[in-house]
Amino acid sequence: MAEIEIGMGKSARRAYGFDEVSIVPSRRTRDPDDVDISWEFDAWRFDLPLLASAMDAVVSPASAIEIGKLGGLAVLNLEGLWTRYEDPVSVYERIAEADPHDATKVIQDVYTEPVSGELITQRIREIKAGGVVSAASLTPQRVEEFAKDVLAAELDILVVQGTVVSAEHVSQTREPLNLKEFIRSFDIPVIVGGCASFATAYHLMKTGAIGVLVGVGPGAACTSRQVLGIGVPQATAVADAAAARVRHLEETGRYCHVIADGGMRAGGDIAKAIACGADAVMIASPLASAFESPGHGYHWGMATFHPELPRGVRVEAGQRAPLKEILMGPAAVNDGTLNLFGALRFSMATSGYGSIREFHKAELVVAPAVKTEGKDLQRAQGLGGG
Repeated sequence: MAEIEIGMGKSARRAYGFDEVSIVPSRRTRDPDDVDISWEFDAWRFDLPLLASAMDAVVSPASAIEIGKLGGLAVLNLEGLWTRYEDPVSVYERIAEADPHDATKVIQDVYTEPVSGELITQRIREIKAGGVVSAASLTPQRVEEFAKDVLAAELDILVVQGTVVSAEHVSQTREPLNLKEFIRSFDIPVIVGGCASFATAYHLMKTGAIGVLVGVGPGAACTSRQVLGIGVPQATAVADAAAARVRHLEETGRYCHVIADGGMRAGGDIAKAIACGADAVMIASPLASAFESPGHGYHWGMATFHPELPRGVRVEAGQRAPLKEILMGPAAVNDGTLNLFGALRFSMATSGYGSIREFHKAELVVAPAVKTEGKDLQRAQGLGGG
């Protein structure tokens, strides 16, 4: 890919977000009922290619069970409120009632309560008792500390997640987690992330992870791109990770799943993520607006409570609809924010593809005007995508 000169001795690639690309319909169309959007992942098959992000405003044990019954996979944050408090209901109310200018301080304060290994085991067991696949996340810094509690609860899938996770972390002050050794010795499948480049995705795949999360800073409540100046727009990041998956498959014979993490608000964004090469998507803010979500219509990022450098904000997602309507419809709005996976199915049908992996072959165009072309009346009246 051609590079653009930024200045003498420094050049860069052009990168694209989901809003800047569009899917090209093919010569063939399909009946939506003939389209299979299911996701086969390790030993499991999910009706929806969906992971609910490990955000406290989105995933509780109860909402994890509901999402699982609807066909997705919810990831519980094992360093969040549900493992710090026996009953966090009043804590959620305090966060929701905080003045916008004080919300970060309030969130920092409530997260000073220590994480309990006993609560980690208890929460995982609560999800498993609901009869769904259990998934939960830990940061690389605390994986070894709580690994025994995760194993005691017989968690199904562990997600090792941070703003950026690399296969080679260097530290002069503490012994870093050796991801490759940890994953190969751990008794359950591991997903790792985030990442945003070919090289990082490729090296994470080589650790033995069954999936990589792709996305650095695109989430609605994340401020990492502003605070740290890092990140790659999602269309390019996902496509690069998909290319790393091809090389890894050719070299090892192992298929590592690419999961687009963040930057998706509507069904069209999810369709573009899959067309760029994702096997599944991880979303948060669309689910934070569900009646069943624990955040009372608010949403905050995983790094919002960092004591020294918070990299997230509390945003108001509202309480719009039940989880089922958000994920599977029927939709009563016309902006693509409800029936997200019905939209994916129709996008695939309109483009002529019958499965997720077939949809990876879809043609894309760079089209910055695709959401605004001819939409003057919608914008003027605040309707549809305007």
